[in-house]
Parts: sequence; structure tokens; C-alpha cells
Amino acid sequence: MLVFHVDVNSAYLSWEAVKRVANGEDDIRLVPSAIGGDPEKRSGIILAKSIPAKKYGIETGEPVAMALRKCPKLLLAKPDFELYERNSIAFMNICREYAPALEKYSVDECFLDMTGTERLYPDPVRVANEIKGKIYERLGFTVNIGIGSNKLLAKMASDFEKPNKVHTLFPEEIPYKMWPLPLKDLFCCGHSTVTKLNKHYIKTIGDLAHTDLEKVQSLIGVKIGTQLYEYANGICNSRVLPIPEDAKGYSISTTLESDVKKYETAHHILLALADTVATRMRADEGKADCVSVIIRSNDFKFRSHQKKLAVITDVTNEIYETSVKLFDELWDGHTPLRLLGISLTGIRREGDYVQKLLFDDEKKEKARSLDKAVDSIRNKFGLEILKRGSMVENNIDVGKKYKAQIKVNK
Repeated sequence: MLVFHVDVNSAYLSWEAVKRVANGEDDIRLVPSAIGGDPEKRSGIILAKSIPAKKYGIETGEPVAMALRKCPKLLLAKPDFELYERNSIAFMNICREYAPALEKYSVDECFLDMTGTERLYPDPVRVANEIKGKIYERLGFTVNIGIGSNKLLAKMASDFEKPNKVHTLFPEEIPYKMWPLPLKDLFCCGHSTVTKLNKHYIKTIGDLAHTDLEKVQSLIGVKIGTQLYEYANGICNSRVLPIPEDAKGYSISTTLESDVKKYETAHHILLALADTVATRMRADEGKADCVSVIIRSNDFKFRSHQKKLAVITDVTNEIYETSVKLFDELWDGHTPLRLLGISLTGIRREGDYVQKLLFDDEKKEKARSLDKAVDSIRNKFGLEILKRGSMVENNIDVGKKYKAQIKVNK
């Protein structure tokens, strides 16, 4: 098996830079710069940063205000998700010119299954450099490409020295390329897991690879312990999937431009989020049996609440009403909020068993028919053609004003 992992370097910032250069402006990649929030209001979080900004200690995910304290002259640009999607499609189309199968991993990452291309491309490093060069020549931004015998090793390799590099990580290279790395560099090894393992003197990927599996499981749990132990030893059986799997869940969240301090405001935002995520789920002919709401206060503390539904649904109003109830139970009514989100899980498809409530069917079908009519009009004329009344009255525009991001979980 031969797998490439292609990862755009500082994607959001690179794509914004390319756009500005094309318009005759300076290249923001060469100065301390970042994507995120509202530059005038000094709000939001950092989504991407330039290499010069990194030298000031600016980190992805930190508040814009904190980043500006570190670097008062930091150049900030607002996110432009339509621009990101266009560039994502463009670079993946170039990758498809070389790969028999491509799996989109995120907006700025993809896996290429290059297995069986040995006669056409006898030198993997050479063809990876060719792909990297063509992306830069045609689109103006750089990528890292990792090459390995499975998806894990390819992804680990692409995270080696950046930017604009090609790296390999084959099984025989693991002892000297991967094992000396700190544990935090291992894919899927989060901060709390690293802390637990470090306390037991497991500090590098190699340490984990050579620790008894039962001990690892006793420290961090059987499932995650097994997974990370296998990853530390370069074991990964996941295939490159060119055809997307049915989604197991859909989620959407929005980082707010200003603190939410009223129930009414939060309810309006939840309606916009429910409308957006339900529309996405219906496009895949899915229905959910569980709704979750997540909030984040302005001190970056997360809380969530969920409810299992009596009957699975794809109806926007049902998802919204459930979300409001969950939110009202979750929020204390006074702590300022900076993020709201909705997650739909337990997804079922056409042909799955659907429980019905005798007296609710007619009402549900009317609501579902209305949703389908709205979806049809939006598909034909665009998402902005129809909005729900309270969204118009309160100037709620998910994806633009609130920079919402929708995620499909496989």
C-alpha cells in the first residue's frame, strides 16, 4: 500500500494571501499576520497564522485580543469560507490528476491512494514533488506531502518540517524518524492523555511503542490505549475512501462577534444553526435520534447537554425546539457566551426502522413537506433566497455574520 497525505501550509492564511497578491497587494505571508475574528472589535479567535507571527508566540485557537497583545502590529484578516472552499476544490482536483483514489480529510487535507501506480510513477518522492510544484504553479500556495505505507504514516510524515516539503515515513524509518518525537506529536494523542502518560515516564512516541500494551490500557483505557499503542508502532488499517461514508453525525458551531447575554439572542442564533445543520442532514437523506447543544463562555469553558429523541426527525422546527430546551437547561442566564453549537447524532437513512407516534404523524409530515419545499427553492436559487422570519428580523446570517462552520462526522 502506498499513501500520500497532502496538507496545505497555513491554508486559510495562504489562500487569503494569494487573493491579495492577485489584486496587487502585499503578500501577508511575509509579515506577522493571522486569520480570525474582527480586527476592529479585537474579538474572535486565531484560525491561522503566518510563520513571522509564529515567532511572536501567537497560537491557533487563542483569542484575537491576546494575539494583539503579543504582537500589536499583527495584520488581521477576516475569514472567507467561500474562498477556502474554492481553493480546496482546486488543489484536490490537481491531486486527482495523479491518484486513482482521493479521500477528502478536511478542507485543506486529503489522502491519495497511490497503490498500483509504481510503473507509472516509479519514484514516489519525485511524483510528490511534481504534485506539490503543480499546485504552487497553478494556484500560488504551498503544500506539504507525506508519503507512507498507510494513512497514519503518511499523515505523520506530512507534519514533519514545514512549509513546502515532501517527507517519507515507511516502517523501516519509524525508529529514527518517529519514535524520538515527543508524545504530543502522535496523531490523536491529546493533551490530557499526554499528561497521564508523561507521569509514568512515557514521554516519546518510542516510549509508548515499547511499553507493555496492558499497562498502557490500564493508564488511559482499553480502546484509546490500544489505538495509540498501534499508532506508536505505525499500525493503521484504515483505507483511503474515495466515496464518502454515510455520515454518523452532523454538527455546526459559531464563534460569536460579541458576547451573548440574553436568552432571546441565543434562541435566534440557535434557529439559524438548526436551520443550517438540518438542511445539510436532509441533503444526505438522514434523520437524527439525538440532539446536543454546546456552549462556550468567554473564559473558554465548554459545557454541553443532549437529549435522545422519542422519534427520529429531520424537521428543522423539532431540532430547534429541542435545542432551545437543552440550552435553557444548560445556561445559567448570566455568564457571557462566545460560542454556540448544535450536534445531530444517531443518524438513520431511508429504509431504517422509523418509530411513529399516531397523533403526531400529520403535523410532522406537514412540517417535513415545508422543509423539503424550502430546500428545493434554496437548491435552485441559493441559500440566501429564503430565511426564517426571526432570522431576518434579527439580522442573523450563519456562515457570514457569525462565521459558522458545519462538520460532517464519519
